[in-house]
Amino acid sequence: MKKFAAYLLWFLLIAVLPLMACSNDGMTEAVADSFDVQFECPSLIEVAKGGEYTFQVTGSNKPAESDVIILESTGGISYTCLLVSVSENSFTIKLADGCESGTYRVFIKRGDRKKQIGTTYINIVEGIDFTPDAGTTVYGVVSTADGPVQGVVVSDGVEVSVTDERGIYQLQSEKKWGYVFISVPSGYEVPAEGVLPQFYQMMKGDAATTERVDFSLTEVEGQDSYKVFMLGDMHLANRTGDLGQFMDFTEDLNSYRALHQHEKMYAITLGDMTWDLYWYSNSYALPEYLNTINNQVKGLQIFHTIGNHDYDYKATSDEEAGSRFMDYIAPTYYSFNIGKVHYVVLDDIDCSNYDGTTSRDYEKRVSAEQLSWLSKDLAYVDKSTPLVVVMHAQLFYPSQTEGFKIDHDVLNTTQLLDVLDGYKVHFVTGHTHLSFNVTPEDDVTGGREVYEHNAGAICASWWWSGYLTPGVHISPDGTPGGYSVWDVNGTDIEWIYKATGWTEDYQFRSYDLNNVHFLMADVPQMPASVPASVKAKFQRYVDAYPVNKDNEVLINIWNWNPRWTLTVTDEKGNKLTPEEVWAYDPLHVAALSVKRFNSSTLSSTPSFITEKFTHFFKVKAADADVDLTITVRDEFGHEWTEQMQRPKAFSTDAYLPR
Repeated sequence: MKKFAAYLLWFLLIAVLPLMACSNDGMTEAVADSFDVQFECPSLIEVAKGGEYTFQVTGSNKPAESDVIILESTGGISYTCLLVSVSENSFTIKLADGCESGTYRVFIKRGDRKKQIGTTYINIVEGIDFTPDAGTTVYGVVSTADGPVQGVVVSDGVEVSVTDERGIYQLQSEKKWGYVFISVPSGYEVPAEGVLPQFYQMMKGDAATTERVDFSLTEVEGQDSYKVFMLGDMHLANRTGDLGQFMDFTEDLNSYRALHQHEKMYAITLGDMTWDLYWYSNSYALPEYLNTINNQVKGLQIFHTIGNHDYDYKATSDEEAGSRFMDYIAPTYYSFNIGKVHYVVLDDIDCSNYDGTTSRDYEKRVSAEQLSWLSKDLAYVDKSTPLVVVMHAQLFYPSQTEGFKIDHDVLNTTQLLDVLDGYKVHFVTGHTHLSFNVTPEDDVTGGREVYEHNAGAICASWWWSGYLTPGVHISPDGTPGGYSVWDVNGTDIEWIYKATGWTEDYQFRSYDLNNVHFLMADVPQMPASVPASVKAKFQRYVDAYPVNKDNEVLINIWNWNPRWTLTVTDEKGNKLTPEEVWAYDPLHVAALSVKRFNSSTLSSTPSFITEKFTHFFKVKAADADVDLTITVRDEFGHEWTEQMQRPKAFSTDAYLPR
């Protein structure tokens, strides 16, 4: 019996000990479960470097005095912050000395146990003796290394304010766009991240949180006289050899800058840096564009404009479509000052009808919100200050029979011009891949001192002509691929078009039409089965340039405006009378259109083919051998002359850069 009792005791010990162990584990787990400290983790914490911050306890359990707060950065670095004091409803920590501004995950740690409470953005600020006004949700200081800057205009894209004598601004912002930007004042620059000037910052707190956003400026000299490069459509998509051709452009730009290295220089894009249709299929979008431009262009601040191809076509609203541009590049509208000129960048592509497909149903208009903001921005700009207004799509467009017409939402355009009334305004636009200029002499301006410079495209014909005919980089109207160079001296502005691979002297092109002709025989691979409408498109070039000897000369002056002059004399001193005409540029027909129509797989009209356009002139020579002197002069007194020896051969090789 005793032996049985001993076995029973031994059995009970074996059975109960594991249960006791499990019970202890349960007790340990229970202790862990009691670690239920809860506190508010705000979206934004503003604190001095190494300073103190007080959290509010939300649960029934406050932290133990031995607990610590762990802040883990997005880079995975953890900072331990000790508790300074603990009360029933709050506790205060001292920020670890190494903490910088940034996003952190917030943990509370007790012994070996750690629990995440939330995520916050910590903004390290210097203390100022200032209390924001009631209703202020964003405020800050604009300063240089030497102290505060007064009179700087600051905006959230809706509200507009200005810094006081202490460099402090305040905005009652609803934080709709999530950013705040300064209109960089004359005589100053902001820091740059690569080519991007850092004139704006994303806000971190929610709409109800008052936050501080500071801006740093550097005072600079040389803004009384400077250059601005207007960089039209780039359409980078990693196709048709575009990245290699783009390098030709950046090398040209860098060489030009080197020739003028003692001058102050800036740049503004005119939109369509990328090509939305290839963001996904070719994995080339805005981040890849930034990588490309930052690798190839150094030491140049480039302000950016959004184009219709810089929107996300998969979006279903205007705001969603433009969000990636704002994430990577800049706000879609803003202003800045360089010297004595006020620059305004607007977004005139309305994507409200986007449905997430490649239909990309946009309209050309400037939103009412932008017009409201612009009125507030211009309240700080004297009427004597020239305005340069940059946006992607053209405001006007030439007609062969009726001159220039509004090519925008008509009511919206009238409202925009009303907001700008009283200023001398230069609109600079892209989008068309063509070149034309509107001056106050054109009726479409309504008597205002308004200009439009539709400034050509870096990619020319979407990189196709240079891909099909290497060395011939040309737009559908015959404008060479390139960019505009603006020279600003005080309030005086001059401009010139710079063709990639050419000197500034390349401002027009002449054709001896005795030697220019096109035939259906030029496209032998065009299938006989293509629709008649497709054949008719090519037939236009055949009809425009038949085989004849009429002794006509065609002159393409791509940057022409009515203030320019054209003089043509023959070798005998006879002055010929130019006739302004609309025409197809023969070089573009030969370099691109012939090659795109001459395809055995052709089934529809190719894209990017030659368009009939303005800025062409014809003269009639006495015979086939008479030479001509062609002189073109712009409104600034620049003069370019060609001694045209005739007969002049026509081939794509004859028009390569020299």
